[in-house]
Amino acid sequence: MFLHTHPYEPFFPEGATKLIVGTLPPPRFTTGELNERDVDFCYGSSNGLLWPVLDRIFNLNLKYETTHEAAEQRRTFLTSRGIGVCDIVDSCQRKKIDASDLGMQHIKLRDMITYLKQYPKINTLIFTGGNSKNGPEYFFRRHLKEYHLKLEEVSGDVPRIHQFELNIRKIKTVSLTAPSGSANRAIGSMQLYKDLKNKNPKFNTIDFRVMQYREFF
Repeated sequence: MFLHTHPYEPFFPEGATKLIVGTLPPPRFTTGELNERDVDFCYGSSNGLLWPVLDRIFNLNLKYETTHEAAEQRRTFLTSRGIGVCDIVDSCQRKKIDASDLGMQHIKLRDMITYLKQYPKINTLIFTGGNSKNGPEYFFRRHLKEYHLKLEEVSGDVPRIHQFELNIRKIKTVSLTAPSGSANRAIGSMQLYKDLKNKNPKFNTIDFRVMQYREFF
């Protein structure tokens, strides 16, 4: 069994009001075997789409390479926008060494509620995926039960929006369409995407994410 541990500590810039919450980066980030287009920072996988989408929304002119400069560009952006990153999975075990959420076993979660108590200005959690098994919303729901808390639905449309109360403080959660290639099929099946594609044949799944993410970042 491969012990897949999270390679990065949570990133909390001073005054953070939003928090990106995913699961784990690919195993090569744990072993340190990055490729030349990986960035040694949260969501730095060359296969991931979070940074390319944010790059388009904010015109960041990011570098996609394994350099200190590329990682620092992302830290600077997050700090300037008051956005933290704290993936919910601390470690898991895998029979097959891949990035599949469903392949995670013996999962150890981070104590998100304790972090939220430490950073009282955070009012929005941005999940990089939904409530499918072993997704960030799925794990967060499980974590809330430990504190006798639960999510209340605000909007059932995609992206789904919920909220919960923590010491009289209301925190919103948004479950974005995952920034991974595996989510493209789900996007393609959405009626909204089909309608937009019919209006503009050049419209693609990256455009869809840019449209969706812009509202919450």
